[in-house]
Amino acid sequence: MFQMMKRIVAIVLALVLIFALVGCGKQKREIVKLTLSTEDSEAILAAAGIRLPPAETAAGANTTVKWLAWYDEFHNYSEDEIVNTGFYTFTEKYGGEVEWIECDYFERMNDLANLILSGNPPDFTPFGTNATACYPMCCIKGQYQPIDPYIDYDDPLWADMKETADYFVLGGNHYGIVFDLGVANVVPYNRRVIDEWGFDDPAELYANDEWTWDVFYNMCVEFSDGDENRYALDGYAYAGALVESTGQQMLQIDENGIFYSNIDSPEIERAENLIYDLAKNDCKYHEGNSMWALRNNATFGSGVKEGDCLFYVIGISFFTDTVEEVSALWGDIEAGELMFAPLPRDPQGDGIYYECSTISAYGIVAGAANPEAVALLTSCNRFKIVDPTVVRIDRKQLEEVYMWNNEMLDMWDTCRELALAHQRIDLTGNLPDNLQKSLSSLSDGIIRSVNPSSWAQLKEQNRESVEYYIDELNALIADYNTDGPVE
Repeated sequence: MFQMMKRIVAIVLALVLIFALVGCGKQKREIVKLTLSTEDSEAILAAAGIRLPPAETAAGANTTVKWLAWYDEFHNYSEDEIVNTGFYTFTEKYGGEVEWIECDYFERMNDLANLILSGNPPDFTPFGTNATACYPMCCIKGQYQPIDPYIDYDDPLWADMKETADYFVLGGNHYGIVFDLGVANVVPYNRRVIDEWGFDDPAELYANDEWTWDVFYNMCVEFSDGDENRYALDGYAYAGALVESTGQQMLQIDENGIFYSNIDSPEIERAENLIYDLAKNDCKYHEGNSMWALRNNATFGSGVKEGDCLFYVIGISFFTDTVEEVSALWGDIEAGELMFAPLPRDPQGDGIYYECSTISAYGIVAGAANPEAVALLTSCNRFKIVDPTVVRIDRKQLEEVYMWNNEMLDMWDTCRELALAHQRIDLTGNLPDNLQKSLSSLSDGIIRSVNPSSWAQLKEQNRESVEYYIDELNALIADYNTDGPVE
């Protein structure tokens, strides 16, 4: 399926030019705008067996669904922005609407529980990993319902998402409608700084299959000098990203939905030893007695433009602020200073460049009045994501508004393909508190300390608690599978 969609995209991008640009030929940059008819999209994708249901018979049409979240995902577009979103299709083709129920991020789960208890639950919420995580505990508590009656992951529309959707299973049922994958982290850098230091360009190293941990490490050590306030690394993400680049995770789940510890993985051990060596060689910015500090009041990307930071591992979305904001932090984007590469690979690994994925997903709330409409809206989202004309628009948006050059656009495609080809997601974020704390002690143990313990020491200090709390979690899952939601 993935290869088939790549071929469709390639053909359409070459042959189909059904887009219009606002202000073509003007010096002033304008937002790219396109209004495609649903019929155009349907005609393009029908050859791949990808279809939306007829408006006359679609379950959930002409329905208002209630969205509980700390942000409004559906009504945040101005007239000058892209309007061919899945929501646009949901409203224009199916007569649907979304009612936003606003909540505070930190109170979101309490608000959800209260609404369910009141007998007036929302229909859906964000359902992801980390900050938006709702699996497994919220599902075990009965706050969400299975999505299998409404979504078929064997359907061509959904087939590319099945591997990731299979992470979110309880009692043989899927929870969470996964409709897109993103890239959790990349390695941004300033090409001017790389050149000034005489380093090989990471994007070129990747193209030649030479972008390895060893090369990355040597650059970091050579660059870093605490006396000059120059550190190769900054931010929170680099350590977790290096572990993710192995294709392994400390907490994993088997085909039966059982969680297990993977802390003895030799791949993870190599990654953690690399992180330890980077810390011992003072490659990470720190201040005071904590390696958790960030430059400039935690301004992500700070120091890259000035040459005080070499690699600021972070998500691609940080390069989609205004041109002025991006250039001020990362370097002159119009001059081609900003570039990024995938995570470097383990030279002792299997030769694959792994990218951990972020997910876009919705959870259908227990007792939702309109689950079919949630599924229909999400199908519209998925349809637009695989629509090659929309892919083309996304690229135009990055090119025309954010001033990405062709190399950045191609690398964006590459990183997304890596994430899709070898789907890996972070399973933390909605775990029992004790398990979450134990795993955090492992994952953050090195980078939070100026004088860190070795991975071997950290592992043995936390082994017993990690295994104990994983057993507790699996017991909760077993109870759920037997008796239903756990209080």
